[in-house]
Amino acid sequence: MATFLYRLGRLSFRRRHFVALIWVALLALAGVGAAGAPVAGNSSFSIPGTEAQKAFDLLEERFPGTSADGATARVVFKAPDGEKVTDAAHKATVGDTVEELSGGSEVARVTDPYQGGGVSQDGSVAYTSVTYKVSGIELEDSSRDALLAAAEDARDAGLTVEIGGDALQAIPETGAAEVIGIGVAAVVLVITFGSLLAAGLPLLTALIGVGIGVATITALAVTLDLGSTTSILATMIGLAVGIDYALFIVSRYRGELADGRDREEAAGRAVGTAGSAVVFAGLTVIIALVGLSVVNIPMLTKMGVAAAGTVAIAVLIALTMIPALLGYAGRRVRPAGAKSRLLGGGRSDDKPQRENMGTRWARFVIRRPVAVLLLGVVGLGAAAVPAGSLELGLPDDGSQPTSTTQRRAYDLLSEGFGPGFNGPLVVVVDAEASDDAQDVFEQTGKRIEALDNVVAVAPAAPNKAGDTATITVIPESKPSSVTTEDLVHDIRDAGKDLRSDTDAEVLVTGATAMNIDVSEKLNDALVPYLILVVGLAFLLLIVVFRSILVPLKAALGFLLSVMAALGAVVAVFQWGWLSGLMGVEETGPVMSMMPIFMVGVVFGLAMDYEVFLVTRMREAYVHGEEPGQAVVTGFRHGARVVTAAAVIMIAVFSGFIGSTESMVKMIGFGLAIAVLFDAFVVRMAIVPAVLALLGKRAWWLPAWLDRILPNVDVEGDGLRTGSEKEKGDEDRELVRT
Repeated sequence: MATFLYRLGRLSFRRRHFVALIWVALLALAGVGAAGAPVAGNSSFSIPGTEAQKAFDLLEERFPGTSADGATARVVFKAPDGEKVTDAAHKATVGDTVEELSGGSEVARVTDPYQGGGVSQDGSVAYTSVTYKVSGIELEDSSRDALLAAAEDARDAGLTVEIGGDALQAIPETGAAEVIGIGVAAVVLVITFGSLLAAGLPLLTALIGVGIGVATITALAVTLDLGSTTSILATMIGLAVGIDYALFIVSRYRGELADGRDREEAAGRAVGTAGSAVVFAGLTVIIALVGLSVVNIPMLTKMGVAAAGTVAIAVLIALTMIPALLGYAGRRVRPAGAKSRLLGGGRSDDKPQRENMGTRWARFVIRRPVAVLLLGVVGLGAAAVPAGSLELGLPDDGSQPTSTTQRRAYDLLSEGFGPGFNGPLVVVVDAEASDDAQDVFEQTGKRIEALDNVVAVAPAAPNKAGDTATITVIPESKPSSVTTEDLVHDIRDAGKDLRSDTDAEVLVTGATAMNIDVSEKLNDALVPYLILVVGLAFLLLIVVFRSILVPLKAALGFLLSVMAALGAVVAVFQWGWLSGLMGVEETGPVMSMMPIFMVGVVFGLAMDYEVFLVTRMREAYVHGEEPGQAVVTGFRHGARVVTAAAVIMIAVFSGFIGSTESMVKMIGFGLAIAVLFDAFVVRMAIVPAVLALLGKRAWWLPAWLDRILPNVDVEGDGLRTGSEKEKGDEDRELVRT
């Protein structure tokens, strides 16, 4: 592989005009496609194989034309203190509002609170439900304006009016913090390279790669049902890895220049050596992201595949466009250790060269490996403790900030109708195979009424054919409580008994039931996902490092960092620690998809640092150095660059903490803290400590396995000249003896 990449690097350097033209053309093509594409909204949310999804599909089939996937709005009215919404004046105001809402061209139906049980027992609160013919993101601005205007008219008449539901949903924004993250990355690159031009190359190529990836996602969003969150996450991951991959190749290029090689040869060797690490690091990220498809949640699969595509583009750009741009830059990109005049270069310096920080740190760890190892493991273990209290859930209006009308509507409904009113359960009774459907509907309602934690059971509402009915059940507890989850399981158990007696099928759906099913599905999929992803990456790393213990250590270190990161997410978003600093206005359960998505992404990124850092150690070891000295050599050449890469990735991910979308905010924080733990605790402390303790055993590989494994030559041994190979052979012989 090193030889192929070496040739690719030299070719890209020589044919730089052609390479640059191809990438600019791809960017323009993707941009044109995105410009002509309709705006993407939230993708459709389906969970194949769950009871809640089966019930939803049955409703679509048996109740056609009900706009099951249409946007909804709950307009909630509250009378002034001491008054009731049933008073004549307030009743007239509510009636006028219902009539005004009914006139919209996209409105399917509007309920009358005084006829449909929409008034609380004390008469202080009432609500009307508005159902639209299209989804929330497809809703015209005129329909939203009409909804807000109707609410404002009722407020002018003296009522408190708030609006819940998804009709007012907005496309998430990331805020200015994303730009700040890129700015921090630029500063780190300038400090690392000592050159504005060299620092600008990784930023430029990363932005081009992300531009192509995100523009392609935007162009295909409606066709493939990709939500707006998909492009944000692709931007997040694509920027981080794009900058990092380019950083490693530019850094190696400057090192090759410092060794006296001409620029074309340096570009070829940089791509042949650092590029090999980039390829394998990118493969681990892609495996982890594409592996999300095993969960069988379409939205998660699409997010993973889209982000993986952006990573693949980042790898290809790093391997081709970076050497092309280095060709354009010429002598303006200086060898390692040299700074531009703008940043202090060209001054005489008679001081003796000191060992860099990476070398001094590696020597410190090698002298005290047990202490460093214990401190790192105990520290990450302590950070992981909150993960034991992890609660999963899907966001609803109750997780919105208290400043929003959606949250205030949620609170008014809880106040007037009880906490369970915001999470009604929809029981679907399929009596097609029963002799007496009406009797089955009545039996189902009575059995549900007899269960604990039930406040109200609405009469069965059959379809036109009379073979299927829906029964709305209001729990006593709030939607995210364990008690409500128990009620869902109790209803399903009662449905099994009813089926054995009547051949009718009872299914439970609704947002609350869907949330429970999603959490259970994700929990069941986590272990198979880990086995698949970690197993494939483990095999890949065995090929890269030609070792058993090094990949095993990498996987165990990842588990430590991801558990610590989950603990931090729980502490901030569930417990409320530092919530003000992070802009978390409302704490609550962690989003159901967060753990498995974070596991996938963090695993891929963790292996990035493992590959970049340890390949340099492996390179030094196979070229004749003792194991301890190889660790020092790896840190001398790689620690500065890996540190810069980690800081850049943390800055980019932290920029998304400013997003208005709770899931994006949570993922941004989770990935940033995970990279912090993995890069600076696991890879910079635990890895050298373990390698120091293992010594030569770290690089042990059974002879039979050594014979059958392909030689990918990630160290670039095939690129060495005859004299270099002879010297390396002599060094290896000395090591053996």
